[in-house]
Amino acid sequence: VPVDGSHWLSMREVLDSLQQKGHEVVVVAPEVSLHIKRSRNLMMKMYPVPFTQEELEKEFQQFVQITFEEGSFLTRFLKVYKGMKRITDFGVSSCEELVKNQELIKYLKESKF
Repeated sequence: VPVDGSHWLSMREVLDSLQQKGHEVVVVAPEVSLHIKRSRNLMMKMYPVPFTQEELEKEFQQFVQITFEEGSFLTRFLKVYKGMKRITDFGVSSCEELVKNQELIKYLKESKF
């Protein structure tokens, strides 16, 4: 499951290259993400998630801000840990919504994805 960030950015180049060589490329992604966006060059299968773009961006911005705060090592460590947990929860929620989406799962099975 490609995720936002460096994994997707690296994967995007590979997918573009495969498509240029004549391969059919289908990307399954949540409707809300930081970097995975609809593209005319790729077939996109998007699925809904229970959070908004604003919520995701806000949490990510808060996490970035936390990493530069000052304080004791333990305090900073705990804040970063909690921030990573909240961001990871978005990914877990996204994966849960994917496997619960019966219409999309049916499409993937029928197309031998």
